[in-house]
Amino acid sequence: MHADRIEATYLIETPLAPAKVAEVMAGEQSCGTFTRVHGETDDLRARARAIVESVEMLDVAETPALPNSWLERQRNPGPWQRARVTLSFPTANIGANLPTLAATVAGNLYDLGEVTGLRLESLRLPQAYRAQFDLPRHGVAGTRRLTGVADGPLVGSIIKPNVGLSAEETGALVGTLCAAGLDFIKDDEICADPAHAPLAQRIPAVMDRVRRHQDRTGKHVMVAFNITDETDAMRRHADLVEREGGSCIMVSLNWCGHSAVQTLRRHSGLALHGHRNGFGALSRHPLLGIGFDAYQALWRLAGVDHMHVHGLNGKFAQPDAEVIDGARACLAPLGCDLPPLPPALAQTSFALTRQADQRSAESGERVRVRGMHGVGSGEPDTPTPADISTQRDPLTLTLSPGGRGDMSDAVMPAFSSGQWAGTVPVTWEAVGTADLMFMSGGGIMAHPDGPAAGVQSIRQAWDAVRAGRTLDEAARELPELRRSLDFFGRKG
Repeated sequence: MHADRIEATYLIETPLAPAKVAEVMAGEQSCGTFTRVHGETDDLRARARAIVESVEMLDVAETPALPNSWLERQRNPGPWQRARVTLSFPTANIGANLPTLAATVAGNLYDLGEVTGLRLESLRLPQAYRAQFDLPRHGVAGTRRLTGVADGPLVGSIIKPNVGLSAEETGALVGTLCAAGLDFIKDDEICADPAHAPLAQRIPAVMDRVRRHQDRTGKHVMVAFNITDETDAMRRHADLVEREGGSCIMVSLNWCGHSAVQTLRRHSGLALHGHRNGFGALSRHPLLGIGFDAYQALWRLAGVDHMHVHGLNGKFAQPDAEVIDGARACLAPLGCDLPPLPPALAQTSFALTRQADQRSAESGERVRVRGMHGVGSGEPDTPTPADISTQRDPLTLTLSPGGRGDMSDAVMPAFSSGQWAGTVPVTWEAVGTADLMFMSGGGIMAHPDGPAAGVQSIRQAWDAVRAGRTLDEAARELPELRRSLDFFGRKG
């Protein structure tokens, strides 16, 4: 990619020529509309237009993924071609404006009449552009420092019952969980400031137990208080957490919004735990919404320190591959650069786009097409040999087995939902790093020998897999792990 352009990759479905639809997408989200308008000069286009970088032909469907009245009125019978489209946008169109970035790459595109499916899959950002936004205040290394966990995963749990406990009952439960040996404890996303346990009472009650535990053991347990609310209230709640000696706050990202989370990040130095509840509404349909790679990129620009990715072999609908890719994305750097795009290479024609579409359809090959968005709106420019090239491979992240390299931009992935000692091997095999939060509710609280044994069983499982041992082998010497495998294994 180039230092002055953002790249966004989409999965689309359409009964029309995908390259033509890609041009419509580029025009809709930059300086054009369905027809060329007065004032849309060639000079303006050269500065402000989006460019079709590539169109990759995929499979063909006999029925559309989603209804579309616009196409129905045209009695278009299909078939419906699927394709992967990459567009690039000038950073100057957007500036350091996160809501406008989101509106550009994930706005009215979803309403286009030309498509029966559209999904934003990924974003690539120039390093200089990324640097204009917030970094994680703590990220992986800072979270380790705050908790005193220099190596291995942070073992965590969720306060359950998730609602209904009083402030004092919540504090007592947190005291029990601290004593069990946890590194991290979080509120449930549906418990923020309830009448039965308002934050003004709950935060002091919980932090009293955290401080007592730290006085006894020297260990600070990080508690993520759910302060989700309107912006002023969140700032007040964050200030109370800080005054009480806390280290972390949690927000429901989708319902607070990018602007509110940016404001909170700039107000508070606490670790910011990003909860993605509601993401399924944006992502579960394979041809609609936003994939986690793009989703996490936008939220990292707001400065979060931790991001939920769900868990492997967990209780939710996401496939394991999505969880794995999500964790790797959280640990990968966001910014990457090539030199700025020369103006001459931002010129091409719809004729070239049609040629590329035909070439893709015939060979299944991915081609790069630099195109103008104004389809049929003027004389084509002369293509240059650089207009078509093979698509660059995406960046590859290599993680060391234990490891924390230079990842100042990285955020800590939080695994949760149905996790226990038995899901540790597949997690380790999939991500190959211990730079993560491994949160377990029932796998800790329902352990037959109590929460402390549940925590110990998870730590034993992680020690085993990192040493190259199977859980069954390790469990011959470790009773907590053995009891966990026997008890939860029967339930699975």
